[in-house]
Amino acid sequence: MRLMGVPAEFERRRFLAVRRLLEGSSCEEVAEFLEVDPRSVRRWMELFRQHGWEGLLHHPGPGRPPKLSPTQEKIVFRWLQESPTNFGFATELWTCPRLAQLIWQEWGIRLHPEYLPRWLRQRGFTPQRPQRIPRERRPEEIAQWLTAEWPRIKKKRFAKGRISF
Repeated sequence: MRLMGVPAEFERRRFLAVRRLLEGSSCEEVAEFLEVDPRSVRRWMELFRQHGWEGLLHHPGPGRPPKLSPTQEKIVFRWLQESPTNFGFATELWTCPRLAQLIWQEWGIRLHPEYLPRWLRQRGFTPQRPQRIPRERRPEEIAQWLTAEWPRIKKKRFAKGRISF
């Protein structure tokens, strides 16, 4: 099972393993000390023999490189701070298909809308929905009702003994 950690920590472990091997420790001793498989230690030593200390430095692992550059990611995050209506959408709700469409229009990069929730979550964004407010809502009438009517109703209910604690 792959250990979780920071690339710099893994580099440090590889350097330590090779240093111990060069000092005369056996592959199995180093593997036991670092709590890794002896095959990893042998692989690190082979990297050292082929490329020197440079070969032990962190290199991006296998897998597809990110489609968006760090600068493009920052621009996307800035978009999310603004209203979708500023970008020509009909409502105030950001959706993954909308975000994917905007990325495609801006840079010609296709990101699948079903991938975007995970991508956003990995970067600290959580799904949010705007609070629904009825169009007929009149805040001044609500405030007036809360100051005039609600205390009267509340007082009346307690006076009759209908509510007990």
